[in-house]
Amino acid sequence: MPATSQPRQSDAARRRRRTYRLVAAAAGLATVGALAAALPAGAHDSKHGKPLPSRYQDVQLLSFNDLHGNLEPPSGSSGRVTELQADGTTKTIDAGGVEYLATHLREARKGNAYSVTAAGGDMVGASPLISGLFHDEPTIEALNKLDLDVTSVGNHEFDEGAKELARLQNGGCHPTAGCYTDKRFKGADFPYLAANVLDEKTGRPILKPYWVWKKKDVKVGFIGVTLEDTPGVVSAEGVKGLKFKDEVETINKYARVLQKQGVKSIVALIHEGGQPASGSYNYNCDSPGAGDGISGPIVDIAKNISPSVDALVTGHTHAAYVCTIPDPSGKPRMVTSAASFGRLYTDTTLTYDRFTGDIARTAVKSANHVVTRTVAKAPDMTELISRWNTLAAPIGNRAIGYISADVPSTGTESPMGDLIADAQLAYGRELDPGTDLALMNPGGVRAGLTYTAKGTEGDGVVTYAEGFTVQPFSNTVNLQDFTGAQLLKVLQEQVSGGNAASPKVLQPSANLTYTLDLTKTGADRIVLDSVQLNGTAVDPAATYRVATNSFLAGGGDGFTTLGQGTNDLVGGDDLAALVEYLTANSSASSPIAPPAANRITIVQ
Repeated sequence: MPATSQPRQSDAARRRRRTYRLVAAAAGLATVGALAAALPAGAHDSKHGKPLPSRYQDVQLLSFNDLHGNLEPPSGSSGRVTELQADGTTKTIDAGGVEYLATHLREARKGNAYSVTAAGGDMVGASPLISGLFHDEPTIEALNKLDLDVTSVGNHEFDEGAKELARLQNGGCHPTAGCYTDKRFKGADFPYLAANVLDEKTGRPILKPYWVWKKKDVKVGFIGVTLEDTPGVVSAEGVKGLKFKDEVETINKYARVLQKQGVKSIVALIHEGGQPASGSYNYNCDSPGAGDGISGPIVDIAKNISPSVDALVTGHTHAAYVCTIPDPSGKPRMVTSAASFGRLYTDTTLTYDRFTGDIARTAVKSANHVVTRTVAKAPDMTELISRWNTLAAPIGNRAIGYISADVPSTGTESPMGDLIADAQLAYGRELDPGTDLALMNPGGVRAGLTYTAKGTEGDGVVTYAEGFTVQPFSNTVNLQDFTGAQLLKVLQEQVSGGNAASPKVLQPSANLTYTLDLTKTGADRIVLDSVQLNGTAVDPAATYRVATNSFLAGGGDGFTTLGQGTNDLVGGDDLAALVEYLTANSSASSPIAPPAANRITIVQ
C-alpha cells in the first residue's frame, strides 16, 4: 500500500575528487558522453602477446520493481502502459506477464557479456491467487528462472513477517501449509538485501545489507533498502521485532563499507519512489531541467545519498521514470523506476572505468522498455504457470458473482473501492446490526474486476481468483466505536499530516457522503458541514459503529484516529466478506452494476 515517508535530513556527504561534464539529455535518456580510450586500439601485453582489455567496459543493468507476484498478464488498466507519441498524442499498450518478461530480458542480454539484473523490492505480496495461494513460492521460482541477480526488500516482503521472508530466501516448506508439491521449496537463488531492516534484539540487519557482482576484473556493489516508513504501511504483526532505519544514512554507511573493500562502483536498490509529471513511461523526465519531472520522497533521498553511489533503482510508487537528479556534489545521477507488475523493464548502461574501478557517470544512459505481449512466450514460464494454475484451479475457478460491466479500481474514489466498502458494511451489520458505515483504504484495493472473461468462465463472471487479486491481504473486518468528532478527524487525516502531500482517500460505503475541496490545503480540504450519514449531518457528540479492515483498525496508512476506537469486534476474512456480498447480490440473470463512485464530491 503506497505511503509517503517523511522528509529526509541532509547527510554530510564527502565530495568526489573527479570532475564530471554534463551533456544535455533527451527523451528521458540520461547524460551521454563520448569516452576516449585510454589504450591504443589493438594494444597487447608485451610479455604474453595477449590483447589488453580497454579501459572502459559497458555493464548492462537490467532492472524492474513491484512485480507483486503477477505471473500472468495483469488484466484491465493494471496490464497496460501509456506511451507518448512523436506528435504529442498517447496510446496504450498491453503489457506484462512473466512469459513475456522472460523473453524480453533474455533478448536484451544477448550481445552483452557484462549484464546484471536487479530489482527494487515488492517482488511478492499482494499477489494474485496463482502466487498468493501458495505463499508466493511460484513467484520466487519464476524469479530464479528470470536469472534475477539481486533485489532489495520492499514493504510487502514483510506482509507475513520476517520469518516467512527468511523462508523465501532460504527455502523450506511453509510452517502451517506444508509442502505444495513433492519437491522441497529451495528458496531464492538471488540475495534479498535489507540494509536498513534491523533485528530489535541484535541491532543487525535481518538479511544481507549489500552484495557485490563480479565478472573478471569488473565489480559492482549493490546496497538494498526499503522505505523507512514500512511499519506505517504493513500490519503490526508483519514488522514485529524489527526496526527500520533511515534510507540515506544506511546507504551512505554501506557505501563507505564497500569503498573500504575496494568496490567503487555502487548501485542503490531503494524501495521508495516518486511521482512523475507524466503518466507516459517514455516522457522526458529531465525537461526542462534535471529531475524537474519528478516529485516525492525519492527526490530528497537522491539529493542526499553520497556521490560514491552511481545509480539508484527505485520502486514503491508503481510509477515509471528515468531521471537524473543531482547528487550532493551537484553531479547528475540516474534514478529509475519501471512501473509495476512486470509491465516495463529498465535497461541502463554503466560504463566501468578499469583504471579507477568506478563508473564514468558522464557515460551513463538508461531507458524504460515495454514488456509487450507481441513476442513469443518463454516456454519454461508457460510450464510454470500451467503447473501452479492446475493446483489452484479447484479454488480459483469457482464463480463468486456476476458484474454487468468493468469495476475499475482507479480514481480518487473508485467503483471497486466503493463495492468493497458496501460489502464490509453488509458484513458488519451481520456481526452487529448497529454498524453505521464502512471505510476502505485505497491501497488495499489491488485491482478492479473486468467484465471480459480471463478464462473459460464466461463474460461477467467473477471468479474467486479474480476476487483474490482484488483483496489478497487476508485482513479481517473489524468493528469499532468512534465519536462523530473522531469520524470527522479520520476524514481530515486523509489529506493532512503524513497524508498531506499524497492524500489517501478512504473509500466510503454508500450511506456516507461529503465534499473534498482540493483547491484548499491540509485538513481544510474536507468540507465539514457537507459530511452526511444517511442524509443527516454527522453529530460530533454521537457514537458511530464503523467497519474497517484490520490494517486500518490498527492505525495504518497514517490514520491514527482509527487506531483509537473502542468496543472492538474482530470479524472474519475481508475477502470472504466480498465473496458473500457478490454471491448474495448478483446472479447470471441479474448482475451487479459498478457503483457510480459519486459519494465524494470533488472540487478541483
